[in-house]
Amino acid sequence: MIDPKEFLEAGQKLHGHVCPAMPLGLRAGAAAMNKLGVERAKDGQLVALVELGEGHCAHCFADGIQMITGCTFGKGNIKQLGYGKFGLTLVEKATGRAVRVVPRADAQGATKKTPFFTEFREKGVPASEVPLDVVQPLVDQVMSAPEDKILKVEDIHQHELEAGYDTFASFVCDRCGDMVVERYGRLFGDRHVCIPCQQQLLKGAND
Repeated sequence: MIDPKEFLEAGQKLHGHVCPAMPLGLRAGAAAMNKLGVERAKDGQLVALVELGEGHCAHCFADGIQMITGCTFGKGNIKQLGYGKFGLTLVEKATGRAVRVVPRADAQGATKKTPFFTEFREKGVPASEVPLDVVQPLVDQVMSAPEDKILKVEDIHQHELEAGYDTFASFVCDRCGDMVVERYGRLFGDRHVCIPCQQQLLKGAND
């Protein structure tokens, strides 16, 4: 069993400040892993599909998921779906077994009524500047609450992932000299260039 409390200190160091949403990501990731019976991904064994969008609160949730599941941007096994929701679908890549975990709306709503949000975050105060005595009780609550009080854990289902692959093939852009992964290369006349250089060359040709 994965214990999210073992990842709290490291998660806060990664994230940079104390807040309730990163720990909620730890809880969601742990619930998904324990439901599937899987270990933290050392490579690409797991894929995390996170339903967060852009420009809304609590993106901190994703850092908790990265910390506990081992699904990271660097490994390329975490994807942001852009739904504007806080759901997580965790997929075991080898089998396609998956589970979706989502924080309960009533629990999230209650948190947003606390001074952490109403007196600080909604007034533009950075999370790192919120007094610890305001935020720590929320963290403690998230980390100690019974799972079924803060999360909905759905049944295991099959999820088909899009085909993906790792490539080591690359080339040096004829214009800027940067190294580029081969499948992102573009041709401009007889020059093998990167996408930004192609765009700049096209812009220059149209000016």
